[in-house]
Amino acid sequence: MTSTLAQRLHLMITFVLVVCGTVGGGCLGVLWGGWITALVAAAAAGLGAGTGSFLARRQVLAFLRPDATATAAVGGDGYAQGIADAVLVGIATYQAAAFPLTPDGVSDEERDARRTVAYRIAAHEGLPLPVRVSAAAALEAIDEGHDTESAHSAMKALSLSVYEHRTAR
Repeated sequence: MTSTLAQRLHLMITFVLVVCGTVGGGCLGVLWGGWITALVAAAAAGLGAGTGSFLARRQVLAFLRPDATATAAVGGDGYAQGIADAVLVGIATYQAAAFPLTPDGVSDEERDARRTVAYRIAAHEGLPLPVRVSAAAALEAIDEGHDTESAHSAMKALSLSVYEHRTAR
């Protein structure tokens, strides 16, 4: 019978806990009263660590084992979802720099820096295609810089695209 990765990880963790408990109990026993106390304390600590690990086995294996329903519900990897969220934030900060609330509120250097960051994040290869297309449209609307409403609607479309990329809720 082959053991799973989660079972092997639990076995290694148990081994380390029992060894550390035994050594720690032995050291404390030596400090408290000699070799006999060290042997009793080492045995008690090792037995306690082993028993605790055995009793927690089911919870540890459930934690280490990938949940089939959770991975099926994700519908994609979390890495792509994280990049999509980063694109949304990066382009939103560029939009805030391109259309500041106060005149002369953002310097040209800051606007250029935010634009560079937004373009770099939007060009990431792990980004899903629908989000990438919406990001390009939003960047184009912001770069034109004439109409704040078109930039706002492009950002709304980007946020909806990022939301739709996640699983059905």
